[in-house]
Amino acid sequence: MTALIFFLFAGIAVFCGISLVAQTHPIASALSLIGVMGSLAILYLQLGGEFIAAAQMIVYAGAIMVLFVFVIMLLNAGAEGTSLRVSAFAKYLGMFLLVAFLGLISFIIQAMLPRTEGVVFGAFKGGTTADVGMKLFTVYLLPFEVTSVLILIAILGAIVLARKEI
Repeated sequence: MTALIFFLFAGIAVFCGISLVAQTHPIASALSLIGVMGSLAILYLQLGGEFIAAAQMIVYAGAIMVLFVFVIMLLNAGAEGTSLRVSAFAKYLGMFLLVAFLGLISFIIQAMLPRTEGVVFGAFKGGTTADVGMKLFTVYLLPFEVTSVLILIAILGAIVLARKEI
């Protein structure tokens, strides 16, 4: 049953990811990104990471997507035009080369990495809120504070850019 749920939501994530890139309208792309984030949250739940699944939904699928939609609305972005013409030969050659490249990279990765045992769903018992909080405010305190300062600078830059000249 867990493998069925995994393949279902992994397929949804891949489909929404392809839709994200293929869409010409930015709002449709943003909705596809929400589908990817929701599917990843379900996959995190299957692996036993309840906190990271909740953070994925609240932070990424919630707050970041609202920010993306506001930026799209602020820029008044419409659908993209398709003025670029690509020959059929180049398209099919590109697809063939992409599949060959991905196959080569997969072969190299499998050959170089040692064999490990498979993932057992639900076996991971770490990742609770207390564990994440202790790591965040002890081991990763400096990166956490640097990220906070970068977000503050980004907010100030957005205010400066959005402010109308008087």
